[in-house]
Amino acid sequence: MPAKASAAPSETAERIVETAMELIQTRGFSAISYQDISDRLAIRKASIHYHFPSKADLGIAVVEAYAAALKAHMDAIIADDALTSIAMFDRYCQPFRQLAATPDKICLCGALAGEILALPEPMRPIVKAFFAVHEAWLERMLARGIERGEVRKDIDPAGAARLIFSSLQGALLVRRTADDRNQVEDVIATIKAQFLAPPA
Repeated sequence: MPAKASAAPSETAERIVETAMELIQTRGFSAISYQDISDRLAIRKASIHYHFPSKADLGIAVVEAYAAALKAHMDAIIADDALTSIAMFDRYCQPFRQLAATPDKICLCGALAGEILALPEPMRPIVKAFFAVHEAWLERMLARGIERGEVRKDIDPAGAARLIFSSLQGALLVRRTADDRNQVEDVIATIKAQFLAPPA
């Protein structure tokens, strides 16, 4: 069996990105180094620098990979015209529930937002764009639900979208601190009751 370090460059780059992603989600960007990744993957730091010359380059690759995966998840949800608003929201929340099931992971971009001013300048607009994309998706979902009579008609979709996304991100942070997975489930249930249930 060939050694891990002998993997094709594209495979090595993917493993580096995946490892960096996990480390950022548990420790934060500023707290990790190429040495941490080198130790995890049993590869030389020179191999990491070959694919990602600077830590900013690696950070950008990680955020882009994470954002692309979640965007694909959201695109698949919004494309299914048969889904109700509740069903759409439940599917949207799957990644948040998966993170809540881990002992210490939070949303990658939520972790990065907490240290936005300490991030390399090229990373900052990508992190900000991540938040904008999610809020826009939630706004679209809510507006669609209002049109279908599945969401309260007296809400502002843009304002509600910001509140929902902020609540989910905050719930993951509190869940990690309190070590209580119900924190996320309670927030999801409250969002459904407040926004996704049309008045009787």
